[in-house]
Amino acid sequence: FSKEDFQMAQVRIGHSLSEGENIYRSGRKLSVQKWLVKNNIPCSLSKVPNIAILGSGGGERAMVGMLGSLSQMGEQGLLDAALYMSGVSGSTWCMASLYEKANWSSDMKQIKVVAERLGHSSVSLKDKVWKLKKYHQTNDNFSLTDVWAALLVTTIVKKIDESTLSNYQTCHDQDPYPIYTVIDQDSKYKHLLQTFFELTPHEVGYTLAGAFVETSSFGSIFNKGVLTTPKPEMDMTYLQGLCGSALADSEVILKTLKEWLKASDLGQRLLKRKTTHFEDAGLLDNSPYMSALRAEREIDLIISFDFSAGNPMEVRTKECKKLDISFPAINYTKTDKDFYVFKGLKKAPTVIHIPLFNIANCGSECEAYRDKYRTFQGAYSPEMIEDLMKKAGENVLNNKEKLLREIAGIVQQK
Repeated sequence: FSKEDFQMAQVRIGHSLSEGENIYRSGRKLSVQKWLVKNNIPCSLSKVPNIAILGSGGGERAMVGMLGSLSQMGEQGLLDAALYMSGVSGSTWCMASLYEKANWSSDMKQIKVVAERLGHSSVSLKDKVWKLKKYHQTNDNFSLTDVWAALLVTTIVKKIDESTLSNYQTCHDQDPYPIYTVIDQDSKYKHLLQTFFELTPHEVGYTLAGAFVETSSFGSIFNKGVLTTPKPEMDMTYLQGLCGSALADSEVILKTLKEWLKASDLGQRLLKRKTTHFEDAGLLDNSPYMSALRAEREIDLIISFDFSAGNPMEVRTKECKKLDISFPAINYTKTDKDFYVFKGLKKAPTVIHIPLFNIANCGSECEAYRDKYRTFQGAYSPEMIEDLMKKAGENVLNNKEKLLREIAGIVQQK
């Protein structure tokens, strides 16, 4: 921090998007417009749809599944349609691995690099212990999440990444804008509006409550909304541990979800806290819908890849109803289809829901695949990674024309 930065850093109470995100959106929309024209979908700049790609949680299954899905999105020329990419838990591990490389989506080589690393590389125990010691020495709030990040997440993602999220600000102008999501541990059962927390290259903060700080200040100490004690920004290894910390919360694993109560005076409550604890968003909602449903982002179409073990749609519908957030009507029964479309009405976005294992890519062996690729198990073998990426990719390949048709339909509606 410079002296000037130190004096200016403060909590921003409000719902508007950050200046950095707005600048990115303007540039990205030009790219999306070119993509639409290239795909015979004529569209003026003002009518360019805001499309978000979402990845659910599900441990390494979600990471590898997301990798396979994005690989085919790139191969089929569909990635350039997306304005945003948001993830929960295991999907954030995939995102972090891809965003290591500037503008990764423009040549797709990074996907092959990550897949090769997952199948054939490893982080030595010596390096893991070194990283854990470093966290212990530098983190005033050392916790089980530090242990999870240094010892277990590195075992799955096969890398120690000491870059930071704010590094993404200037090197990803050709990629979908990344949004990582966690939840507020202290609020997840009682104050739903202040539960959902997002991390972007420019700002981090409460998605629905509207309280944000610059990403470089995340982890620093604020007093009455003003920065008083700057701390180093967390690195991407720790962020992945934070986003995928389901196993670091033994209490939550033993509990079932309780009834949520509405919150009031959110901004002031957030400012009065001495400390705030965050954890895996998959412990409440196993997909990052709230980041895409933030009204200021004006999302028209959500392409949701579901790698979870359960049915998140029921939970999501209840959340949106409690929060009075527009969401399409969900007529969803588990039929093992590979492609669902829930049409948006009025302010609600249209939602495309794509489950990982289904009749189209698994035939009659859906349950066998679910059992083979469980959420909590050891690191996958190279053969499992290759197979799972192929299964996830088939969901894109088999539905390319449907995806294009839905995008064209959104443009016509605007």
